Amino acid sequence: MDFFEKAYHDTPPWDIGRAQREFVILEESGEITGDVLDAGCGTGENALFLASRGHEVWGIDSASGAIEISKRRAEERGITATFIVKDTLMLHEIGRTFDTVIDCGLFHTLSDPERPIYIWNLSEVLKPGGQYFMLAFSELEPGGYGPRRITQKEIRAAFSRGWRINEIRAAVFESRTRPEGSRAWLSSITRI
Repeated sequence: MDFFEKAYHDTPPWDIGRAQREFVILEESGEITGDVLDAGCGTGENALFLASRGHEVWGIDSASGAIEISKRRAEERGITATFIVKDTLMLHEIGRTFDTVIDCGLFHTLSDPERPIYIWNLSEVLKPGGQYFMLAFSELEPGGYGPRRITQKEIRAAFSRGWRINEIRAAVFESRTRPEGSRAWLSSITRI
């Protein structure tokens, strides 16, 4: 059983029971528009928040346990959203495009060889001119726990062809284990 599937047998540290503040701010400021794909949606909190705000939302995760929780939460809250089990390196197989893609803690789990595969898949599901918002652990966060850290240089290199980086700014990745959150980068990137 892989790490993520096993993590959902309990409550993983990244499941804070609500949407990440950074995505709430993006939605409230009007930056998240149209139909939304939550890539690596986990238990669906960001997706459910966006769906409650009127977006058509799909959440994709490779962990079936996470998708089961997402579906249950949607039903309990009376929120309509689509949740499916799918490897995020195979997003192109869902057969549709979105205006916005959000990524909360997925990119920083990918290996170097997986990153270009994921980015190609993003280009297949994000409409031209569409926005990709990524929240990932920053190299400024001390090590010793959690996922791999990412530098702005890595983000810029990964999205150097076919994409426009609008902004990479300091942000907070909230978790149950660190009340102050972890230092992160929030990237706003447009598919061109």
